Amino acid sequence: MAARGEAVRPLGWEEADVELDIPARPEYVSLARLVVSSLASSRRELGDDRIDDLKLAVSEACTNAIEAYEPAGEERVVLRWRDGQDHLEVDVQDQGPGFDPSTLPERPSVTDPMRPNFERGLGVPLMRALVDEVMFASSDDGTSVIMVLYCPPVPPGDE
Repeated sequence: MAARGEAVRPLGWEEADVELDIPARPEYVSLARLVVSSLASSRRELGDDRIDDLKLAVSEACTNAIEAYEPAGEERVVLRWRDGQDHLEVDVQDQGPGFDPSTLPERPSVTDPMRPNFERGLGVPLMRALVDEVMFASSDDGTSVIMVLYCPPVPPGDE
């Protein structure tokens, strides 16, 4: 288990191909989106719609990580990118108090009259809808949200 202030390394991650460490403030979420978009378009064969899905999922994960630190101080959010053979992985980590995603309340369907009462808390279901896999590793030392998209790498010479 990582000491307070150290990154929580997900199981199976030796080293990330790219790592971005940003202040846990909303104005830096756009930087995370920009980096992920650039990496996805230059390293993977992905259509614009899939890149947009990934950017939105990363935005949600970063926003949740930032909100874990309320009230904000000098905390950091770490984003890690890893290229796999047939997939890419993006990990967003915070050192907040952690949470159990299985305790999230069920959201009513869009046709349910109670739906307008659920303005918040849609980030996790949205991430799950936008990427192929989402995994959560949470402890008292923080939370790691690992998002996976299955896609081939850009062929050599097309980079």
